[in-house]
Amino acid sequence: MLDRLQALADRYEKLSELLCDPDVVNDPARLRSYAKEQSGLEEAYRAYSEYKTVIEQFTGAKAMLEEKLDDEMRDMVKMEIEELDARKTELEESIRILLLPKDPNDGKNVIVEIRGAAGGEEANLFAADLYRMYAKYADSQGWRTELLEANVSDLGGFKEVIFTIQGPEAYRKMKYESGAHRVQRVPETESGGRIHTSTSTVVVMPEAEEVDIEILDKDIRVDTFCSSGAGGQSVNTTKSAVRVTHVPTGIVATCQDGKSQNDNKAKALQVLRARIMDIKLQEEEAKVSGERREKIGTGDRSERIRTYNFPQSRVTDHRIGLTLHKLDSVLNGDMDEIVQTLTLAEQAALLERENMG
Repeated sequence: MLDRLQALADRYEKLSELLCDPDVVNDPARLRSYAKEQSGLEEAYRAYSEYKTVIEQFTGAKAMLEEKLDDEMRDMVKMEIEELDARKTELEESIRILLLPKDPNDGKNVIVEIRGAAGGEEANLFAADLYRMYAKYADSQGWRTELLEANVSDLGGFKEVIFTIQGPEAYRKMKYESGAHRVQRVPETESGGRIHTSTSTVVVMPEAEEVDIEILDKDIRVDTFCSSGAGGQSVNTTKSAVRVTHVPTGIVATCQDGKSQNDNKAKALQVLRARIMDIKLQEEEAKVSGERREKIGTGDRSERIRTYNFPQSRVTDHRIGLTLHKLDSVLNGDMDEIVQTLTLAEQAALLERENMG
């Protein structure tokens, strides 16, 4: 571990030199690249610097015990050794986590797709609740959201909604949301007061830049059509809506909520790149794990990651066995406890895998 930390520290200090190099300062691309790399190393570098200081102080305090000291001074040195030893253990644990393999997409913006699945109109209404939950969570993180596409149902829910979340480490915190979300409540459409179970599905994809996924003009087909609103009625007579098909893969992306045809095409390509990249990531994961982990499943109730139970004001994440009795708070964007617990669970699994290896 110490060899890895020293190599990391050497690289951090080298980057500090490069960021002061006039040739780098005058090259915006290299400057951004080096600054981003150094930022990613900074937390581990600071922890290692403190760790070296603590070790030095710990060694010095232990040496003092070999000297002739009065009882009061000896007690003070022993107390300092205990404090330094505890801090050393804390730093070692933090550093082990900081050295775990990083998901290269953690720092990216995300594209989120939510769809009503099992449960008809109630599933669409729940999809709208999830959209609001993520929008409020994004706002609490200082992130920005932008709607790309929305297929509104008759009662104001979403058959499908696609939007971006832009901000630092958006993917790191949002990636756990992919899967089937189940709601248990009395639907607005139900007059008998019976509790129904419905499902909406969520897919969270890292936003792919053109350097990540290159889409050639010859590989896409672009179709234009009139935008439509709830129930399918035409909302304008100009063909501003755009459907882009990636011919080699058959993947399709549609956008009609932009200000112009060009705007819709750009947004559709943005979604298309993310979907192609998502497939590539799943293929890579399948090679490593030996099995493909479906992010969205079929929307069937058995393939759930989380249940939102309204009668009991309960939210349960089935992957980690976490249950919170604060449904209203969660749906208003208070997702920090869920995200942090999922993050810790993932870190624990990675540490266990490294220890076994």
